[in-house]
Formats: sequence, structure tokens, C-alpha cells
Amino acid sequence: MEVVVKAKPEPIKLDTKRTALIVVDMQNTFCKKGGIFDFLGRLDETKVKRIIGVNKKVIEACRSIGIKVIYLRMGYKQDLSNAGGPDSPNYYKELGFVAMRGNPELMGRFLTAGTRDWEIIDELKPQTGDVVVDKHRYSGFVNTELDTILNSNNIKYLLFIGLATNVCVESTLRDAYFHEYFPVLISDGCGNIGPESTQEATIWNVTEVFGWVSTSHDLIQALR
Repeated sequence: MEVVVKAKPEPIKLDTKRTALIVVDMQNTFCKKGGIFDFLGRLDETKVKRIIGVNKKVIEACRSIGIKVIYLRMGYKQDLSNAGGPDSPNYYKELGFVAMRGNPELMGRFLTAGTRDWEIIDELKPQTGDVVVDKHRYSGFVNTELDTILNSNNIKYLLFIGLATNVCVESTLRDAYFHEYFPVLISDGCGNIGPESTQEATIWNVTEVFGWVSTSHDLIQALR
């Protein structure tokens, strides 16, 4: 089925059989008390609650017509062997790893595979037929099977929701563009970290350079 979604800078036509929804890092660590965002004083519970509500509607709408739902999940092995050592910029910049490295008592608390912190939130739990891709860098394409999964399902169009707009969402969306996918950012289904200008900057980047920007309302209306 082909649908036309109202978007900026212009409407985009999607073949729903070749479209996937990418749900980025909707994990306890980024959405709930006790996670890394809470530890850093950057958890905006009102914003997160709104985003979860939007995500529910978008996921349900996509599932209802057979659009594949793919969850990205950020995390490290228990021994942190895939987090990167001193030769990796991730060692110095990734918030969860830096927090644990600077506070040894926190080791294994944030973004660690198998922990509650690492799990996808209960409100958006994957269902049968959904796919979960584990990653250990901001982009979901780096050292993961994401591109293989998309190619094997003949996917060409990607819808993006999740956290954080200006970090993991934008990083994955940019890589999607470079991998020849058509990326569509669902702006109200994503939340930024930092000042609101960062949300606006990502929306500008996607609109003008890397893809298309729509809203949950316009996407759901088109899918109906």
C-alpha cells in the first residue's frame, strides 16, 4: 500500500510494505527515575511521559497495517569490553560510560546488558514479530545487524521516534541517509537532551539536508 504523508520540506510517498518504524532507545535508563538521565539531572518526566504517549500511538498505527517495528537498545556487555578503551572517543564522551568510569561504585548500573536499566520500558514492550537490535554506539548502524535486517526485509523507508533526538536518533537517521534509506523524523515522537534549541537544530538538519519531518498526527492520518 502506498500512502502520502504530510511532511516538510514536502510530502513523502511511502510504500508501507517497504517501511519500518525505528524506535530509538526507549529504555528505563533514559525514561525512568534511577537511570542515567535522572543521575545527571536531565530527566524531564513531563516530556518523557508525553513522548511515551505519542510513541504508543505511532507503534500501534504501524503494527496495525504491518509496518515492521524495530527497537534499538543501547547498552554494554557486563565487562564493558564493547564500550571502547582510551583509544575510543566513546570512552570520554558517552554519558553512561563516563559516569560509571568516574564513579566505580556505579559500575554495572547504567546501560549494562541484562539489567533493568537497560531494558525497554514496560509501556512500549516489543511484541511478537518486532525486532530488537542491540547497539553500543549512538548510531544503530555501527557494528550491528540493522542494515542486514532492513535489506533482508526489502525496507527502503524509515520512520524515527525515540530518544534523544539530537544524539542517538539523529546519529542513526544520518547513517540511514548514507545507507540510501529514506528517513522520516516524527518530531513529536522524539525528545532531545539539552536546551530546546537542540531539538530545533535536528529538525532543521533533517528538513533541509537529511530527510523529511512529519508529526504523529499526520503520519497516523496517512496510515488510516
